[in-house]
Amino acid sequence: MGNHHPIPTPEKNGAVWLAGEASGDFIASLVLPEVARRMKGAPQYGVGGPRMVEAGFHAWHDIRELSVRGYVEVLSHLPRLMRLRSDLVRRFADSMPQVFVGVDAPDFNLGVEEQLRRRGIPTVHFVSPSIWAWRPERIHAIRRAADHVLLVFPFEEALYKRAGIPATYVGHPLANVIPKEPDTAGARRDFGIEDEKPVVTVMPGSRIDEVNGCGPAFFEAVDKVLHRLGDMHVLIPAADEAARAKIIFTASRFARLAQAMKVEIGNSHRMIEAADAVLCASGTASLECALYKKPMVVGYKMPALTGLIMQRKALVHCVSLPNILMGEKVVPEFLQYFCEADPISYALEDAITNETRRKELEERFARLHEDLTADTPNLAANVILEMASRRASR
Repeated sequence: MGNHHPIPTPEKNGAVWLAGEASGDFIASLVLPEVARRMKGAPQYGVGGPRMVEAGFHAWHDIRELSVRGYVEVLSHLPRLMRLRSDLVRRFADSMPQVFVGVDAPDFNLGVEEQLRRRGIPTVHFVSPSIWAWRPERIHAIRRAADHVLLVFPFEEALYKRAGIPATYVGHPLANVIPKEPDTAGARRDFGIEDEKPVVTVMPGSRIDEVNGCGPAFFEAVDKVLHRLGDMHVLIPAADEAARAKIIFTASRFARLAQAMKVEIGNSHRMIEAADAVLCASGTASLECALYKKPMVVGYKMPALTGLIMQRKALVHCVSLPNILMGEKVVPEFLQYFCEADPISYALEDAITNETRRKELEERFARLHEDLTADTPNLAANVILEMASRRASR
């Protein structure tokens, strides 16, 4: 027989996953173990991050290879990303998985899903693109790409039903992980905070280009609040060592902030939990803050041309998930040209000091937490295994 390698079979190879950024890595890591258990330990493999690896995932590529945002910025990475996508489609198809699960990252994943689906591999897309917020034309790409979509917001089910695309609301994975009652005092002790000074957590984004875009305005705003309110503790989570170095370099221009800040890799949830208020880039971070019942200020700035294109395609006037989910502006947003230190600083000061507003937000965010809570690992695994059974029966 010599060097003959047995042809892989779907039963041996389990599910192939592709998560494109940190939030997808986190979401997938919560569901992956249940899928692996029901597949009797069949390998879960593909593209993922450290949390997925901790959950028993075999990473063929690291998640950071896909971390690019925006229209214009992606152009310089396009040849590399196209090569990577082509290579992954070939390798995934050759491995004969039972099912493909694309987690978020729709710009990359939908193309992979469409090609794999054509080759007879069932495809699940986990986390709907924000078709209700912008780029509604994406619904056609989703229809071509996904056999089934796993939804994390309840209102999305009606949209998919109207479009005739099979979809299941599985709850938001974060709602199960984040405690209903935040342990603020315990979180502060973890960071060595024993006094009564205000605690502000600053989250300029998980990617370097987000730190470049949001960091200068965010850090200057916090420095202005430090000048007005006096001493505070400032906690800043970083996605990795490169982001940490960039944060320290950018923030150290501001003397008061440089003295007050603590920058750590990871620990973003515990840093939110410790806070009186949070200044964050829009995205999953704003939902995390709401689930921790924290007053927040949301800002976002990206290169002008990308921002202009996105604004023209937008269907909603808000970008932060708490505002979108509640249908009104419950947290202040400062976007693009308005993402400036001065107005952000006054909104942040109010978030820190306005106790009446804090209590109102806590009540509203508690109701939101209940709405988003479901048995996500089981509900998601039900669909993924049902799709896998289609491959087995073909």
